[in-house]
Amino acid sequence: MTDTVPLAATVLLLRDGGNGLELLMITRHAETVFAGGALVFPGGRQDAEDAAPELLKHCRAVAGDDTAQMALRVCGIRETFEEAGLLLARPFGRETLLTGDEVKAIVARLTAKLGRLPDFTELVIQGEIELATDQLILFAHWITPKIRPRRYDTYFYLAPAPVHQEALHDGHEAVASVWVSPGQAAQDGADKRVKMIFATRFNLVKLARNTTQATAFEAARNDTIVTVCPEYRETPQGLMWCIPIEAGYGVSETLVANEVTA
Repeated sequence: MTDTVPLAATVLLLRDGGNGLELLMITRHAETVFAGGALVFPGGRQDAEDAAPELLKHCRAVAGDDTAQMALRVCGIRETFEEAGLLLARPFGRETLLTGDEVKAIVARLTAKLGRLPDFTELVIQGEIELATDQLILFAHWITPKIRPRRYDTYFYLAPAPVHQEALHDGHEAVASVWVSPGQAAQDGADKRVKMIFATRFNLVKLARNTTQATAFEAARNDTIVTVCPEYRETPQGLMWCIPIEAGYGVSETLVANEVTA
């Protein structure tokens, strides 16, 4: 993790659809400062509250994760709830995730108690629920190129979509949402049918090697995460973004002219 670049987390929510693996993607509002108008995964910058001890007590433990890593998982879950309306959480002592009706009931109870909608921390602590931090599997780690004015140190996680909840984009940061196969989304980005930053497209291509949730999760568990911070390089073919081949994307460079970085 870096000290100078803000930390962020994003979650690739997966489900098995009729034609294979699908994931949830959202379209950012055109006026959003970072990746405005782009098709992205739910996620965003880590807040200080994500590391609050009271909140971390409401997280399912993950072997080997320290407080900083747990806070990143909290960030991913919080951003997914705020942007896509899906809550990766369960009642204490239960393995299955909350249903949509259960989430609504908790929100209604706390709204009546507080006289306003609860914020995320209140929802978790006063709602007496446990965040399903154990269901997030680290998939990738990208840092925005050094030459960009707005940078993030972003951790990408895979997670199973809550079966009994319905995705609802917030209408503020996210103005649309769609379930799509990773291969189709990657192709739409490559063909410029949608705006897509190349970190998103590269991770879609990587994910598209899998045909089911199970194979995607297994591959991620066995993967070695190599940090990617793209750098410029002049080549005979033109200016390239270069990334480590060890990161597992099958390529080490891509033309700058063909890519969107923010």
